[in-house]
Amino acid sequence: MNLFTGLSVALATPFTPEFAVDMPAFRRVVRHTLDGGVENLVVLGSTGEAATILEAERDALITACLEEAGKVPVIVGTGSNATHQAAAWTRRAQELGAQGALVVTPYYNKPTPGGLVAHYQAVTQAAPGLPVIIYNVPGRTGLNVLPATLAMLWANPQLVAVKESSGNLAQIAEVARTLPAGKTLLSGDDNLALASIAVGASGLVSVLANVLPAETRRLVDLALAGKREQAIAQHQALLPFMDALFLESNPIPTKAALALKGICGDTLRLPLVAASAATRARLGELLAVGVA
Repeated sequence: MNLFTGLSVALATPFTPEFAVDMPAFRRVVRHTLDGGVENLVVLGSTGEAATILEAERDALITACLEEAGKVPVIVGTGSNATHQAAAWTRRAQELGAQGALVVTPYYNKPTPGGLVAHYQAVTQAAPGLPVIIYNVPGRTGLNVLPATLAMLWANPQLVAVKESSGNLAQIAEVARTLPAGKTLLSGDDNLALASIAVGASGLVSVLANVLPAETRRLVDLALAGKREQAIAQHQALLPFMDALFLESNPIPTKAALALKGICGDTLRLPLVAASAATRARLGELLAVGVA
């Protein structure tokens, strides 16, 4: 059975005005997304500002997410550009009870395909049996995992899925065409979810689901059910929200939207700063209208 299909949410990490992790607010975010029907939770991903989360803060966030999740799978972002660090974080996620790990390709280093194979081999060896999602996001890492490299990675049985955030639909289609049985292709971009599912993806790791989980779940369900006209209508209704959440670097607008909804504050850790007045105004307009 393919793992981690359907709607996953890349959870935001709320902070207090003093920049500490706001755990009660984090739990509210998790419960909000669960109430909206998300099928997998991703903690400590890009949207969760994992790059500025301290080592000592990771366990508490993972544990809180697991406590709130119930039977919903929890996937932990454990990637690093240092293989030994990614391996240690992946091992720790498994020890705490996570059902999977999301491991971004090493950033800055720009490893060769052989280096990527060795990196993921070391990570999976550190947490035997734990399913791992490869995270390809070249806009952040400077490295694009091409289908030929991905074909090499699929030989590792613990690598069960790829979160494709290249933004290149032709590449996504080729990944789908060459996807081995039992592996899962996930869209990493809300605005390409419908198109990605149309060419063979079986789920979405969503930013939008932090704000509009039920509406995003409806989009994914319709797309996976092949209900073309309804899926297109839902995509078009949500597209202005998708665009607004990337008016500034993610998760700046996401946190502004969550604040407007009264779920958590909009504090971010430097070097990210709060959303501009223009972004807030646009989000406020969209939230006031809602999705028909």
